[in-house]
Parts: sequence; structure tokens; C-alpha cells
Amino acid sequence: MNSLIFEQTVTMSFLERAQEEEIMDDLSINDDGLRQTLAELDVINKWLGGNNPTLRGVRKLLHGRNKNDEIVIVDMGCGSGEMLRLIDESFRGEFERLKLVGIDANPHVIAYAKSKSLGHDIEFSVKNVFEKNSMNCDIIISTLFLHHFNSIELESLIKKWQSGATFGVVINDIHRHWFAYYSIAFLTHFFSKSYMTKYDAKLSVKRAFKKKELSVFYEGMGWRSVQVSWCWAFRWLVILRN
Repeated sequence: MNSLIFEQTVTMSFLERAQEEEIMDDLSINDDGLRQTLAELDVINKWLGGNNPTLRGVRKLLHGRNKNDEIVIVDMGCGSGEMLRLIDESFRGEFERLKLVGIDANPHVIAYAKSKSLGHDIEFSVKNVFEKNSMNCDIIISTLFLHHFNSIELESLIKKWQSGATFGVVINDIHRHWFAYYSIAFLTHFFSKSYMTKYDAKLSVKRAFKKKELSVFYEGMGWRSVQVSWCWAFRWLVILRN
């Protein structure tokens, strides 16, 4: 009976998206904790396979494209720039005129991304993704970014991206699930050195999405096609084609 009560309590606590802000949402933060967190997020994504869904989505949107054309890919909420570096390494040989742009609202994050991307042909820009003058491009990618926003903000943002991305949008974000929450809590407790990672990683899961909530990205928006798939480890891959 006790185990049943525990299971019900755990399930109930993940029924709705949390609304609390993460520490990283404070754009004024510029300390060693921020840089440590960005570095740790790259390690977590690497070892848990968190980058693979985005790469898979980009490959699908690039399939059949003219390899001599300029292809512009914009990473919204680019963080450390790791995703763009991986795209550069994965696709530059096929698409020589690949233009990669990272956008983040935090100038300290952009400075870190630039420092980690020496030797890569990647542009980085400090910009609020809700600004009207966001760049037109072929593909917009978003990795572990959209869970930072509420449903109203998400609908506005996706509509904006739909009009700006010729090929489409690739979204890679977290599946809100109790196992994902307690797993990342365990991992960060024992292996993280960052106060920000320990707090934000758990909250990110609670702010993330159940499958039915992903409809805010596409319902009634007129995308040519929508593909939603679950990926390890507890990620949703959403490919929206124009």
C-alpha cells in the first residue's frame, strides 16, 4: 500500500510543468559557476547521447538539398555552442557553404561559446529570440531551450520561427518524467561541482514536456509535416517542416 501511495505521489508531482525560473535564466550571472555549468552540460549531453537527436533532425531536413547552395542554420539559445560545433564537424564536408549562427541572450554565455569555438567557422550573436529582427535562415535548431518558456511564449516563438526558417525547425528537449528527474538528481549530486547544475538540472526536467504538451509547437500552425519521436535519454525530437 505504501509503495502505491509513493507511486501516486511521484506521478502527481510531474503532471504539470513547473513555472519556477532556473538560475541560468538570470542573464546577469557571470561567475565560475556559469562556466562550470556550461562545461558540465556539454559532458552530460555527450555521455547521455543528448546531442544525437538534434543531429538526426538536421540531417533529415538537409536530405536532398543541393550541396552547392548556402545553408544557414541558426541555433536559438545556443549555450556553449557545442551543438553548432558538432554540426560543423558533421556536415561541413557535405555542405561547404554552411553558415552557422548561434544566438543567446546572455552576453557572458556568448563570450564562453566564442572561446570554445576557435577554429570553427561559427558566428555568435547576443540577441533576445523574441526580437523582431531575428535572422531569416534555412533551419532553426533548439536544444534544451524551449522548456524555459511558458505556453503563450512558446506559441509566439514557434510562429516566429516558422516564418523565418525556410526548411523547418528541429527541437530537442526533455521528456518530463520522474525517472529522468531522480536520475539527473543522482548524477549531479555525486558528479557535479556546480551549484547551478545541481539546481537547474532537476528543475529543467520539471519544466519540460509530456508528449501531449508538444502540440503547442505545431497544432493549427500549418506545418507541411510534423514528426515527433522519443529518444534516449528522455528526450523529445520534434521536426517541423515548412
